[in-house]
Amino acid sequence: MSTRSSGVGPEDVDVVELHDCFTANELLTYEALGLAESGGAERFIWDGDNTYGGKVVTNPSGGLLSKGHPLGATGLAQCAELVWQLRGDAQDRQVEGARTALQHNLGLGGACVVSLYRPA
Repeated sequence: MSTRSSGVGPEDVDVVELHDCFTANELLTYEALGLAESGGAERFIWDGDNTYGGKVVTNPSGGLLSKGHPLGATGLAQCAELVWQLRGDAQDRQVEGARTALQHNLGLGGACVVSLYRPA
């Protein structure tokens, strides 16, 4: 992830909703977003850096597969989760002190969207 456009780097992100349609995609995306160093996604997971108490909480909603990967509704579900996180309304999934959230979503045909959220 580049800080050129947003002024936000991977180290600033508290919570991520990541398009985890396949396990391999999740691993690749950790590295592509700069959340893990190149070749370091496996270690990132083994060290617990992708969950509560780690560097960044990933998919507190349970991710796509926990919802049945609903095509079309995936992005909206991710958005809702991140807004709840930033408002402090995520109940038992709440990431304590979440101030910056990242949404990563893929679409048919290779479309990819990465959005950052911060409260006003």
